[in-house]
Amino acid sequence: MTGLAPIRTARLVLRQARWDDLESVHRLMSDPRVMRYWSRPEHETLEETRHWLGFLVDQAPDSRDWLIEKDGAVIGKAGAWKLPEVGFLLAPDHWGQGLAFEAMTAVIAALEAEFPGLAALTAEVDPRNAASLRLLDRLGFRETHRAERTLLWRDEWCDSIYLARPRGQTDPPRRQD
Repeated sequence: MTGLAPIRTARLVLRQARWDDLESVHRLMSDPRVMRYWSRPEHETLEETRHWLGFLVDQAPDSRDWLIEKDGAVIGKAGAWKLPEVGFLLAPDHWGQGLAFEAMTAVIAALEAEFPGLAALTAEVDPRNAASLRLLDRLGFRETHRAERTLLWRDEWCDSIYLARPRGQTDPPRRQD
């Protein structure tokens, strides 16, 4: 996939990653607070981030991942690493401002427009990640099931909550902050 169209919201620009984003993305991916509930610990080297960034620059056919920019600076990422599963990361300085909600609302609309046959979007969340669970709830995601010991993160086994959002979910939006 090349040429992922940018998405503009009231405060954000979501766009495809470029190689010159390496330093900005590394700042995000090397922050332990950002990566605490991700599928892997924070990046320790620039080379590790370069490898990961390659997947965003050269998107696979079942991937739609945007970098999130605010005021010209990369502050996160949102999208689908592998459809139909969505995910997001946001720099801690931007938590609690409704920016992840704004970005994910735009991502959901874009994915539903591009993939009319997609019945639902899904997400997997560590049950301790209360902020992400609240955000997904506001976006219309509902728990489908749970599983124990789904991910070994360093030397710690983590559990998962699985959620789904049916296409065109019409629940009224919930509080954004």
